[in-house]
Amino acid sequence: MKNFKLAIIGSGATALYCLKHILDNADQLLKKFNNILIFEKYDKMGYGMPYSPETTDKYNLSNISSAEIPELPQTLGDWLRTQKTAKLKELNVTDFPISDSEVYSRLALGSYFHDQFNHLVNELRAAGFTIRKFNNHCVTDIIPISEDHITIIANPKKYKVNKVIIATGHNLNNEDSTEKGFYASPWPIHKIIPKAKEFYNFEIGILGASLSAFDVVSSLAHRHGNFERSKNQLKFKLHKEAKNFKITLHSAEGWLPHLQYEQVEPFREIYRHTTRSHILKLRDANGFLSLEVFFNEICKPALIKAFKKDKNEILVSLLNKTNYKFKNFLHTMEENHDYTDSFEGMKLEMVKAKDSVENNKPIHWMETLDDLIYCLNFHAELLSAEDHIFFNAEVKPLLMSVIAALPLNSAKILLALHDANVLDLITGFVEIVETKSVKKETTIKIESLDDTNVSKSYKLFINCSGNDKVTMEDFPFKTLKSKKHISNAVAKFSHSNKLNDIDDSINSSLIFENNKELFLLTGGIAVDSAYRIVNESGKIHPNIFDLAITHIYGCRPYSYGLQACNATSAIVINSWLFSAIPNHSKVSTSTITEIYKADETL
Repeated sequence: MKNFKLAIIGSGATALYCLKHILDNADQLLKKFNNILIFEKYDKMGYGMPYSPETTDKYNLSNISSAEIPELPQTLGDWLRTQKTAKLKELNVTDFPISDSEVYSRLALGSYFHDQFNHLVNELRAAGFTIRKFNNHCVTDIIPISEDHITIIANPKKYKVNKVIIATGHNLNNEDSTEKGFYASPWPIHKIIPKAKEFYNFEIGILGASLSAFDVVSSLAHRHGNFERSKNQLKFKLHKEAKNFKITLHSAEGWLPHLQYEQVEPFREIYRHTTRSHILKLRDANGFLSLEVFFNEICKPALIKAFKKDKNEILVSLLNKTNYKFKNFLHTMEENHDYTDSFEGMKLEMVKAKDSVENNKPIHWMETLDDLIYCLNFHAELLSAEDHIFFNAEVKPLLMSVIAALPLNSAKILLALHDANVLDLITGFVEIVETKSVKKETTIKIESLDDTNVSKSYKLFINCSGNDKVTMEDFPFKTLKSKKHISNAVAKFSHSNKLNDIDDSINSSLIFENNKELFLLTGGIAVDSAYRIVNESGKIHPNIFDLAITHIYGCRPYSYGLQACNATSAIVINSWLFSAIPNHSKVSTSTITEIYKADETL
């Protein structure tokens, strides 16, 4: 369709895979639109926030290898092998030969994505698309004029388009309080790094023990001392002028992520262990997919096979019991992977992880569980409110600890710092305390697991909890919010229609009644199965698609990493090719299966 314009807001990984899938279907899509406008708020396009030199640091490692990155014109490994030595040094790539299973710096990944982005743009132009790139253009509003006429406000010019993909990625909380030494997020990481030849000669607090927390640890540690290899072991030596430098991590459960492991199939697949029709048949009379039914009918058979391969007969026996429920399984795995001292536990796990990675010994159950929950993620709208609560309280914390694989090189850095008495971990829930103190410090209250409370103050405290999720209140595009084109993501309770019946532990402010039925606010905004925004009446906007994970975490609670960026992009682009997708009503999981049929490997 001549002059029909698509706007993509953001130029990171999701945008990259959108362009890739548009190119894959160029012949058909050129009949629908021929103009693509790409908006990026930063100076550099095609990197993505976690991988951009504007936000990250050369000491920050990525957590994905070339073998795990969804298909682009060139693999990361092949791209690295074509780079000159000076370029690789700049990207902190110093180990050779280049390996497809090795994890490299975030900067290396970003530079690779940037090149792939430019390659795809050139290929799309050659295919007949007109592409305009707008860097340093922060989109502040999206204004629907009609179904296929939309105005984009950026810097502060207006751009008229016909279709919009929101691919904004991370939502950085910039509410830092530098006078108190408090940073609401570590990004851009340069803001927390001391000036050259200056040192932090005091204890630093970090909220969270996630991968971003380790980015902070690595960036600061490399500037306060040196890592040396002795007898195949990494050692850390503090700079003589930084004798009081120390970092303390705060983790609610006291967990450190578990380590990188070898996989048989590094790409997640939605339907590796089941089929669309099987899942839809498991729904009850009210249309709910019970999490317990999903565990019994789909998870158990797949996990039994995996634990047999791992030669774990105890778990095989437990899973074969009819009364062994999902909660039992989660508690078993938590007990098996919980250590009195997390650093000592990491040392023990390092032996197994190195054996797995270096000797090509996959850990089948981890890979299988990740695939199963990845599958569930794309059908989460079938879950009841009760199951959403259980998933977020019980399932997700274990997944983010056990399955969120920390690269072995990152673990070696952490252990070296801990052995040098520079890094510690405190268990307990943290609350920032408002004080009237004139001291330049942040005070926190730590509630330990035994319900005792202690307070602690830091001259520098950095929130690395990854809490960059967007609520309706802080949704960035004001007209979509004020004109009620969007709505809160919700789930209906399956067994309760009275507030008195709901567990007291659940935040009552998240529960509301509508037409004598109870609903739970699951977080973020509502999208249908084709990722189109949905208003309170259930009506979709046919040409505004929100793929930002931080916006849609209530509908898609386990969308993480590049593979989810690829899958969501494929679903959206493929939806434009199917006449079965209605223009004016919300798309259900049943309908969207027509899209999945186009690509069984999503």
